[in-house]
Amino acid sequence: MPQQENTMDFSVKKLASDAGVFFTRAVQFTEEKLGQAEKTELDTHLENLISRADSTKNWTEKIFRQTEVLLQPNPIDHTGARIEEFLYEKLDKKLPSRTTNAELLGQYMLDAAKDFGPGTPYGSTLIIVGEHQKRLGAAEREFLQSSSVGFLTPLRNFLEGDWRTIAKEKRLLENRRLDLDICKARLKKAKQAEAKAAAEHELRVAQTEFDRQAEVTRLLLEGIGSTHLNHLRCLHDFAEAQATYYAQCHLYMQDLQRELSRCANAGGATHTSTSAGCPNPISSALLSEPSSPGATASSSTSSAPQRPGALTIEDMQLPVTGARKAKVLYDYDAHDASELSLLADELITVYTVPGMDPDWLVGERGNEKGKVPVTYLELLS
Repeated sequence: MPQQENTMDFSVKKLASDAGVFFTRAVQFTEEKLGQAEKTELDTHLENLISRADSTKNWTEKIFRQTEVLLQPNPIDHTGARIEEFLYEKLDKKLPSRTTNAELLGQYMLDAAKDFGPGTPYGSTLIIVGEHQKRLGAAEREFLQSSSVGFLTPLRNFLEGDWRTIAKEKRLLENRRLDLDICKARLKKAKQAEAKAAAEHELRVAQTEFDRQAEVTRLLLEGIGSTHLNHLRCLHDFAEAQATYYAQCHLYMQDLQRELSRCANAGGATHTSTSAGCPNPISSALLSEPSSPGATASSSTSSAPQRPGALTIEDMQLPVTGARKAKVLYDYDAHDASELSLLADELITVYTVPGMDPDWLVGERGNEKGKVPVTYLELLS
């Protein structure tokens, strides 16, 4: 029992002492704000380091939060994702990758195609678009994962690790400065020799503790330069991942446009048949590559059905209208002798003739002439 009473007595005394110190610091801080007490100023170098560290923390926090919003726009999903990440981290397990919205949309389209019939025009087109949506979603998922690991995680580690240590040492430095100024004020107020001697001793101790803490804080703050270098590398990785993601999306969408154009061309050639649909929906494993002009030519015969209302080479001798230059956006393989095969990025001359389908133009390249689809061109002048 005596030992327990001594422990309790010590705790009460420590609590009272801590409360006294806190109150004294509060008084000193208030008087400084009111201009009624002197304040020890930090050296210019340390002040600049503190200002730089505060700026780094504030901007890192804003960039981190906005990147989270960019990668996970829905606030509800964002909160749920954080909770899930926290649980898996505590369980020391790898967080499973989430299915993206584009992947879900693509799967719904594929399921709908099965229900409507993959041989119908709508069903076969759903398959084409659905497969591309799944590819877009997979590319997005890979981008989200790489950005989270390579960019968000280092920023979070700084905010939750290094910065907390810096903030703790900064608070301790401020307390040591308040204690130093309190000792300076006591020395000024001391009248008797004994009181002055005691105040001088307290001042020396306070000055030593303040100088030691200032050095510790300075060393931590100088590490902000290394933090900037680390975040710079992460920023390069993030930009690279973003560029790769958008490049993949661009390629997938180009391929989708080619597939849909082929579908439309095939449907136009056989639209009198009620069962006409898009030929050979693409596989989900590989991107379809455009067939070579030679392969297309060999597969077509002289007896291939002519599109209803399509113009022949003889029709192209009619008066031309609106001749202009055009840039070819995608490769195009002629389906019959009346069409002109195209190569991406080449320049050709195009014009229209009376009675021509508005979705087509007459294209000329040197001595070659034929019909070309408008959707494959960028009209320049």
